[in-house]
Amino acid sequence: MSENKNGLKVLVQKMGTALSGMVMPNIGAFIAWGLITAFFIETGWTPNAELAKLVNPMVFFLLPLLIAYSAGKNIYEERGGVIATIATMGVIVGTVTIDGKGLSGTPMFLGAMVMGPIAAYLMKRFDKVVQPKIKTGLEMLVNNFSLGILGFILSIIGYYGIGPVIKAITSILSSGVDIIINAHLLPLANIFIEPAKILFLNNAINHGILTPIATEQALNTGKSVLYLLEANPGVGLGILLAYTFFGKGSAKASAPGAMIIHFIGGIHEIYFPYILMKPSLIIAAMAGGVSGTATFQLLDAGLRAPASPGSIVAVLAQAASGSYFAVVAGVVVSTLVTFVIASIILRRDKGEGDLAAAQSKVSGMKAESKGVGVQAIEPNSESETAYADVKKIIFACDAGMGSSAMGASILRNKVKKAGLAYEVTNVAIRNLTNESGLLIVTQNELTPRAKQMNAKALHISVDNFLNSPKYDEIVENLQK
Repeated sequence: MSENKNGLKVLVQKMGTALSGMVMPNIGAFIAWGLITAFFIETGWTPNAELAKLVNPMVFFLLPLLIAYSAGKNIYEERGGVIATIATMGVIVGTVTIDGKGLSGTPMFLGAMVMGPIAAYLMKRFDKVVQPKIKTGLEMLVNNFSLGILGFILSIIGYYGIGPVIKAITSILSSGVDIIINAHLLPLANIFIEPAKILFLNNAINHGILTPIATEQALNTGKSVLYLLEANPGVGLGILLAYTFFGKGSAKASAPGAMIIHFIGGIHEIYFPYILMKPSLIIAAMAGGVSGTATFQLLDAGLRAPASPGSIVAVLAQAASGSYFAVVAGVVVSTLVTFVIASIILRRDKGEGDLAAAQSKVSGMKAESKGVGVQAIEPNSESETAYADVKKIIFACDAGMGSSAMGASILRNKVKKAGLAYEVTNVAIRNLTNESGLLIVTQNELTPRAKQMNAKALHISVDNFLNSPKYDEIVENLQK
């Protein structure tokens, strides 16, 4: 029974990673659409009828096609991205109405998430069977026509078959959300969202489920409260404030710095170890999330587009016109409620807690959510690259943002102070290329996956991107 539960948990986590991997690379496009909407629609800040023509084509065509391409590329690189885009075009055109009034219908975000992976998988399977049998000199001919013909077939299937089904499902989901909102039950969603965040399902919930539905609402009403359910930084701020005033030992000392990274930087993962150190704090997190969402709904708050990362800066930048007070009020309420309850729990708890152990536990849970095991890996002595051959340093994590960006920034400063001229960047692990001359830094649990992507590089594993003694070791070895 336990094995079945673990298997189901891993399956859900893998699905969550796949969903967020389709949307997260394209958050910038969602933000651009939100800004265009905010400025140029009839009720926008600077109405402009000509530029407002960008709004509908972007939400009906550009955004779903970007999601489809990302989904296909994650499965079968560029070839998968192209076939996914062609197939999804059939789904979009089959559900969008084009008339004298412009475009109308249901944005096919869910359609892109379904059709994109299917098309890429079919292309990958076809190539695996056919490509080994292609005669020399005919490779380009077969590859181009096979993609074109399969795309032709899948676009027609998407037009007549997949599109109408997805449109019906999306309509049902949207109606269900409307019922929940009208019944004032939306705050209860945070009872599930807050624990799910600790299990690293936050991106899956936010970008895989809430963002598509919220974007359709924003298209119709100019804003959506659903964008705020997971992105609200008040909960984490309340937890870290409680540790700042009532924590003990290293947790108390590190909480103020973590607060800045969480609230301003938008990296919510930073406060997860503080909850895992005292699991009863999840009650405070749930209460803060519920109270914050209730305030958002009561005051009719909403964002124009997703706030990613979940920073107060990003949240306020995407706040819809007239929603600034409501958004701030919701964040403040969730912070205060979380802080009060967390403070009571911490004051009653006499133990100091082990922050290092909690951070290690977070690493293990994050690894499990990625479908890999936790293991300590030392620099890869069998790689083709040695320190003397390093030309570029790459920090790699699952999404290629957030924690890896901070780690890259820290090492970049150390390299610069040492007078070295190495380029230090950060990417998603799935985007690593199998080339030599690279030094790749990953968290322990993700190193095996990074080695699969690039066996030629020199691999360095760290426990924590924010504070690792190995950074100084890297600089010393590069100097030598």
